Amino acid sequence: MHNTQDTLHELEQLERILRCELMQLIKKPLQATDVAHISMKTPLGNVIDYLSQIKLSNTDTFSKLMRLEAAYCQLELGLYGICSDCEMDIEPSRLIADPTEQRCAQCEQKFLSEHRHELRLNH
Repeated sequence: MHNTQDTLHELEQLERILRCELMQLIKKPLQATDVAHISMKTPLGNVIDYLSQIKLSNTDTFSKLMRLEAAYCQLELGLYGICSDCEMDIEPSRLIADPTEQRCAQCEQKFLSEHRHELRLNH
């Protein structure tokens, strides 16, 4: 269904983009000494931990980084492209649109309808 090398390449491209977004995000509220904790080569898990420490875990970039880390893990385990809820294949069109997608269309719809109230409270 999907080529692991192509998927890895897509995820790496997305990671570079997100790291650039992150550098812009953390430059604004933080001092230069804080920005020094994060570089383009800092392991992704460390970046995510650091963002939690400096209270930036509620940002869109943080959520995207979390999904990216999950996609890398799934790829490594041979589970990439498998829905996290029903364990069926995620539609290729969804993975093309977002290589970090975690759910098939049916489970995503179900998730959104079940968590609609929570999602409204968070925004």
